[in-house]
Amino acid sequence: WLKTLGNAITNGRSVLIENIGNDLDPTLSTVLSRSVFRRGNVMYLRLGEEEIEYNPDFKLYFQTKLSNPHYKPEIASQCTIINFIATER
Repeated sequence: WLKTLGNAITNGRSVLIENIGNDLDPTLSTVLSRSVFRRGNVMYLRLGEEEIEYNPDFKLYFQTKLSNPHYKPEIASQCTIINFIATER
């Protein structure tokens, strides 16, 4: 899945990661924090052990089936969390 994510980051595509739990893979921390650096005119991002080109059009979406997820503060501060639960009246 890291290779697929790396290709999406390089090509500026969107990625949807489904059924995540309360904890995320630590590898995603550089992606969430957008730890991008420049080398010349090219932007790079460290993903795992390698440095890949970063395209600013890249988008990352998470989806969970948890009814009331609680994420660590450092994750919640780096994301926009939207609750799509519909309730009956």
